[in-house]
Amino acid sequence: MTSADPQVTTRHGRRWLWAALIAVALVLVSSAIVFANVLGVRYERDVARMVFNDNLEVLRGVHLRLGAQSDSLSRLLTALPHPAANQPYLIISIEEHRLWYKQADSVLFTAPVATGSGKTLERDGDDVHWRFDTPRGRLSVIAKDTAPMWVAPDWHYVELAQRRGLGVVRLQRGDEIPTGDGGVVFVAGSNVVRRGSDGRTAAYAPGAGNEIVVSGNIIIPPYGTNQRKYAGVLGTHRLNLGDGYAVHGTNEPESVGRSVSHGCVRLTNEDISKLYDMVPIGTTVFIY
Repeated sequence: MTSADPQVTTRHGRRWLWAALIAVALVLVSSAIVFANVLGVRYERDVARMVFNDNLEVLRGVHLRLGAQSDSLSRLLTALPHPAANQPYLIISIEEHRLWYKQADSVLFTAPVATGSGKTLERDGDDVHWRFDTPRGRLSVIAKDTAPMWVAPDWHYVELAQRRGLGVVRLQRGDEIPTGDGGVVFVAGSNVVRRGSDGRTAAYAPGAGNEIVVSGNIIIPPYGTNQRKYAGVLGTHRLNLGDGYAVHGTNEPESVGRSVSHGCVRLTNEDISKLYDMVPIGTTVFIY
């Protein structure tokens, strides 16, 4: 039995070693390329998701790394997917107080708007507060209506009471609140009524400025009563975005162009009537 030549064995071993090293290097390079591509895709996806999900702190960090100095509509739009070219969409800039209705790169309509004040309202004695911001993100027009009726949230009564130095009392169906002069306030059908000491009853007038005040307290009427509903406050038309937010008109046109709303986007009645006729239900809305 003859033994193998050690030099031949060494040469074969080196060839296999180099081949293995080259194969490993190719695998590492390929993996690095794939990983970089994955990171790029994830980065673009995460930037879009941060905008849509209102992750503002992370988004501000991205802005700083990219050298962006402000909430620029043009910069953000270049990083976000657009609807199909044949599908118009709404864009609302909170900072610029302006709305655009666009199709591809064409502006079909534009108008100034009022947006959320950013203020916080706290209810005295309770761990309850409301933040009046216009929500950023990707929304959709889910409904449209003319002559919209505003059903006042609880914060309306709390805010009004604090402004006037009054307390707040919630009226429940079946309850009676004494008026202090022998009368009582209660719910009868769809109205909040007052029965005087003489036994006669009369419904309170609904609408702004007619809030019910009894013994130093503003009464919060139950939902479903006429006294909880306000006509004219939301202007002539409304595009409903869901979760209590909408693009609508206003009975305070001087507020348009400022950060003064409780979260909704206000237009003048003239502008919202034009926009209402143009925008179909299902239209995508980008708010920045």
